[in-house]
Amino acid sequence: MTYSSCPTDIVSAPVNVVWSLLTDPAGWEKVFDVRIVEIRPRGPAAVAQTVYAESGPSFLHLKVEIQFFKIDSAHYALDLNVRLPFQLMVYESLSCVPLSVEQTLVNYRCDFSLPPGWRGVFMRIALRRKFNTGPADSLRRLKRAAEERYALTRA
Repeated sequence: MTYSSCPTDIVSAPVNVVWSLLTDPAGWEKVFDVRIVEIRPRGPAAVAQTVYAESGPSFLHLKVEIQFFKIDSAHYALDLNVRLPFQLMVYESLSCVPLSVEQTLVNYRCDFSLPPGWRGVFMRIALRRKFNTGPADSLRRLKRAAEERYALTRA
């Protein structure tokens, strides 16, 4: 059972500012709702790099494992596989399209794979709203961080 969410937004910052945020997993705590535990290997985003993180309320320690499996720097695109608790898998594809010197279109596609059987049905019912609001919230956070970073360079 799958569910897709595809938010898109225009960010008022150059594509290199947005791309630098996406390809710096060590800095994701400042952008996304995630706490980084470990990055293997350390450094900027690379194919086969795995980010171990936690999400949700800090007392729950919900483990998240993110693996980069495609990075196309020339076209500002990257693909990730995300493993969440309760056998929930997410294929994420992000692309950045420069619209002008100071604007970037960000496309964010999330394909959620739910576990089979009653667990998948339960998760689809219980998390239906979160499947749309979660990716949209992540895109909003990225937009805010990129625009704030760009504003600092112009000040």
